[in-house]
Amino acid sequence: MRLEAAMVGGEQLSSDQQDGGKDESGDYLDDILFQSTEMDPRTSTSELRIFVGTWNVAGRSPVGSLAVDLDEWLNLKDDAADMYVLGFQEIVPLRARNVIGAEDPTEARNWNLLIGKALNEKFGCPWLTPIVNPISSENYHYVQVSEPEPEITREQSRTLHEKPRSVSKYKLMASKKMVGVFITIWMKSELVKKYDISNVKVCSVACGIMGYLGNKGSVSVSMTIEGTSFCFVVAHLASGEKKGDEGRRNHQVAEIFKRTSFPRSPSNDDIPHPLTILGHDRIFWFGDLNYRLYLEDNSARQLIRKLDWRALQEFDQLRMEREYGGAFQGWMEGALEFAPTYKYSSSNCNRYSGGLPSRSGEKQRTPAW
Repeated sequence: MRLEAAMVGGEQLSSDQQDGGKDESGDYLDDILFQSTEMDPRTSTSELRIFVGTWNVAGRSPVGSLAVDLDEWLNLKDDAADMYVLGFQEIVPLRARNVIGAEDPTEARNWNLLIGKALNEKFGCPWLTPIVNPISSENYHYVQVSEPEPEITREQSRTLHEKPRSVSKYKLMASKKMVGVFITIWMKSELVKKYDISNVKVCSVACGIMGYLGNKGSVSVSMTIEGTSFCFVVAHLASGEKKGDEGRRNHQVAEIFKRTSFPRSPSNDDIPHPLTILGHDRIFWFGDLNYRLYLEDNSARQLIRKLDWRALQEFDQLRMEREYGGAFQGWMEGALEFAPTYKYSSSNCNRYSGGLPSRSGEKQRTPAW
C-alpha cells in the first residue's frame, strides 16, 4: 500500500508535474511562504492537519474486529487530525456479479457508519446523522446548505432525552464507491463552518478487465478549501509480479490521469476550479498500487528480517518507474520505514502470507510495499 502526495499530514512535498519546476527543499518552501505573507499583508495562511490512509480490506464487511482495527488505524488516542481522507480497496469481493452488476451502496454506507461512529464517539459526540438520515447514494458529496431537522423515531427520541444532544465533531464531506474502490472524506464540523469550502466533486475511472471494468481503477474527489484546490485519488492497480506487469500498472496510471475529470456544472460555471488531476494545488495519490520488488522471495525476506529498508528500496519497482519516467515522474513519496508485506494469512490474522505455497492454497508472493 503506497502513498503519493503533494502534502502529507501538514508536511509539504513537491510534485514537478504541476509546474515543471525544480524540486526544492522544505526549508525553501517555508521561506517562500513567509516572504509572500510579508510582501502582501492581505495574505493569510491556515494550517490544516490531514490524515491520509489506505486499506485493502480483502472483501471483509466492516463488522466485528474491523471496528477495533479502524480505531487503531485512525490513531484517535493521540491528537486528532482536522481532516480524514480514507481510501479502501476491495470493500466487496471482486466477483463477477460485483464487477459487472449494478453498484450496490450498502457496503459504502456501512463503512461510513462505522467511520462516523469511530470519529465522533471518541470525542463524546453521539453519532446520529447516519441513523436518522442515512446516506442513500455512493456519490454523496457535501453541499453547504442549511439542513432540516431530521425525523426521529420514538425510540431515538427516548435516547435523545436520556443523553443531551450535541453536534457531531466530524462531518462527511464526500464519499464515492466504484465496485471495491472507495473514498470517504471527513472534516471537523467547526472547520466546515469556518472555512470557505466549494466545488466538491467526485469522479471514478474503471480500467480493469478489458480496460473498462471497475475491478481496477480509481475514485477521486476534488475540492477547494480557502482558495486552495485539493485532489484526492484512491487507486487499485493491476496485480501480478511477472516481467512486464509493471507496464500494465503504468498504463492504468496514465489512463487515470487522462480520464479523470471534474467538469463544471451550470450552477457553478462562473466559479473556476481545476478540471483535471494535475490542475490542482495539492494532490494526494494513494491506494493499493501493486508495484513489487525486483527480488526473489527469500532475498526479500532476509532483508526484511534485518529491517534493512534502504536496501529493499533499491529494488522497489515504483521507485524505479518514477526515476525512469514510467509513472509519477517528478513526484515525491514519504519515507518507507515499515516492512513490505503481501497480506495476512486467511488462517492466521497475525501472520503474513506469501511464502512457500501451503496446503491452505495461499499464493506464493514476494512481499512488496
